[in-house]
Amino acid sequence: MRKTSVVFLLLFITGSFLTCQSNISPEEQQVSPADFSLESSPVVSPEESIGLMQVADGFEVKLVASEPLVSAPVALSFDHKGRMWVVEMTGYMPDTTGAGEDLPSGKIVILEDLNADGVADTRKVFLDSLQMPRAICLIDGGILVAEPPSLWFYEIDQDKPGKKTLVDSAYAVGGNVEHQPNGLLRALDNWIYSAKTNKRYRKVGQKWLKEQTHYRGQWGISQDNEGRLYYNNNSTNVLGDYFLPGFGAFNQNQKLVAGFNEEIVADNRVYPVRPTTGVNRGYLEGVLDDSLRLVNFTAASSPLVYRGSLFGKEFADNIFVAEPAANLIKRNILHKNGYVTSGNQAYQDKEFMASVDERFRPVSLYNAPDGSLVVVDMYRGIIQHKTYLTPYLKKEIARRQLTQPLLSGRIYKVVPKNAEPKKVTLPAEPEKLVKLLGHRNGWVRDNAQQRLIDSRAEEAIPVLRQATKESRNPFLVTHALWTLEGLGALEAQDVERLMQHQIVPVRVHALSVLPSILSKNNYNRFLPKLKEIAQSNDSLAVPYVAFLAHHLQSFDQAAAHELLGLMVSKHATNKYVADAVISSLSGREEAFQQKVLSHTPDTSLAIHRQLQRIVSEKRQAQASRNKKEILQQFSKGAAIYATSCQTCHGADGSGVKSLAPPLNQSEWVTGEKNRLIAIVLYGLTGPIQVKGRLYQAPEINGDMPGIGYNKALSEEEVAQLLSFIRKSWQNKASAVQAEEVKKVKQQLKNRQKAFTVKELEALF
Repeated sequence: MRKTSVVFLLLFITGSFLTCQSNISPEEQQVSPADFSLESSPVVSPEESIGLMQVADGFEVKLVASEPLVSAPVALSFDHKGRMWVVEMTGYMPDTTGAGEDLPSGKIVILEDLNADGVADTRKVFLDSLQMPRAICLIDGGILVAEPPSLWFYEIDQDKPGKKTLVDSAYAVGGNVEHQPNGLLRALDNWIYSAKTNKRYRKVGQKWLKEQTHYRGQWGISQDNEGRLYYNNNSTNVLGDYFLPGFGAFNQNQKLVAGFNEEIVADNRVYPVRPTTGVNRGYLEGVLDDSLRLVNFTAASSPLVYRGSLFGKEFADNIFVAEPAANLIKRNILHKNGYVTSGNQAYQDKEFMASVDERFRPVSLYNAPDGSLVVVDMYRGIIQHKTYLTPYLKKEIARRQLTQPLLSGRIYKVVPKNAEPKKVTLPAEPEKLVKLLGHRNGWVRDNAQQRLIDSRAEEAIPVLRQATKESRNPFLVTHALWTLEGLGALEAQDVERLMQHQIVPVRVHALSVLPSILSKNNYNRFLPKLKEIAQSNDSLAVPYVAFLAHHLQSFDQAAAHELLGLMVSKHATNKYVADAVISSLSGREEAFQQKVLSHTPDTSLAIHRQLQRIVSEKRQAQASRNKKEILQQFSKGAAIYATSCQTCHGADGSGVKSLAPPLNQSEWVTGEKNRLIAIVLYGLTGPIQVKGRLYQAPEINGDMPGIGYNKALSEEEVAQLLSFIRKSWQNKASAVQAEEVKKVKQQLKNRQKAFTVKELEALF
């Protein structure tokens, strides 16, 4: 344990540092900050928990639902009546061993506020007997349910499940509960996106479509008012896309595309209002500060772009991030410069919302129909999965008896003081819904669009078409455009007109919707305008034209190639255009590289640098393909790798941006066996040099957890994993035997923390 500030502990014990924002009077409050210490963390009522929260000036927290009405909530969705459909993951980590996690105890429940007082008062179980459900999406008279490994669609019949359809049997194959797809965001472009996966889904009639998209984030996914996506991983504040989501994932040889998976907010500092010793690696230098509070994100989740109108103009396009390990919610402010988005934290040395209650676990955030910010609080002591649970954290859990409660859960909303949020229900009349497409509240716009599409409101088509001619409200224009697309009623002239719109986001959406209507019969009418944009200074639209070349290829390969050439000649210094061009070159990168060199020989230009990177990566990937005999010989190791390692290090061992360095051709993998065994068993923290390059936070996650704490893994299985890694891809090192793993385990039997590079080098 690090040296503790005596002053801080005195403040913490007396509670004199906390100013609470609460809906209950001091007389009603049964607990105070003085009841919370490094030795005590009592379970408190929802009302008492609110009294232990700090919230930004001018705001207050109100209770929406709590146990026994809801238990262990992790996600929710509002229907058009304003009711909450809530995912309950009651089976998660019943104790530090995770015993019983495989039992089908999860539920989807419907919570409703019948007396309109803002608090849910009825609970209806829609689905039960689910194993670790994690996400839902209401669509087309039914509901998508993510229940690993599958994604299911249930028709809804008077609030009861009807016909059940398998959408994807491999939605969440491999990975543990912390590293499986989730989110199911129904976006502006009518596709459904998830975090922690590279798949997107769409329902067209009775058919489900599935396409490849960019791999995004870890837990939670959100969109801004223009339809761009935001996400993060556990140690990163905000990641996101500069471009709309349907583009750039066409070239299998292109691992990274500039403008996607970008770091939006680089500052990962957090400011808890209580000591947070109950984090998995709290024993490491630099994880906690001198007052024993978490320094940087360790469980960042559910980034949410605020799109309501209740908070005021200064909150437009702000992005909130939950940190359940530190019992807080952060506010960030986004800045847009062309298509480049950046951001900074809204406050110095404090948070938008934070609590002294250690069991306050904000895991998901949502925009509500009434414009408030909804907080899903799992209200549990244990949130770290058993796969990575360290002995240090087990002791912290026992110290403050954090195993209980298991069946609590709260849902709150944050609102401005003295505000009177009004319950919002969507009308059934198509004309009224069309008007709502221009509403100030993003939830209202999104759901008006979705209801028009789900009800197949063909009578609204003329009104929608007229709305696309509205020049004063870009929200109305873009939502009407995508509603027409969702209804299958979009026509070439609609898009052609909007491609020349004076408002940039509208022009961009016109280009983005073009693939939906592009055909062999009409592509020629768009080519002149696309060529004009390609040679123009309209830098915001040019990358989209490069992305569109992929779609033109199936109709006219020569025309698409000419379009790419025009863009290269005009925008050779722009890396975003370069990568957009490359995204349309799958399998033809080398040939295009030679052609560009003949016309533009300056190899310092962005187009040459990006092309050379792709060509090199392609050749390396071809040389790194695993042979069947490796997969067969170390089948158990391959399975463990897919479950525990692949999400951070990649299927090809090349590492994943913002998460982890490469294993392929890494000296740490192919070198001294005992070092690798120690890393995999007990983890690694801090900077590490791989193949001459230094990897450190925030470029990657600064800590790799070990799997040696997982008692379910035998020494033989660990040896299989290590052997698989040492012989996969371009690695040709010797196998690891179970006896070698056992020997290192015995040598390090008292080890309770991750290694640093210096420690490993001194030890082995």
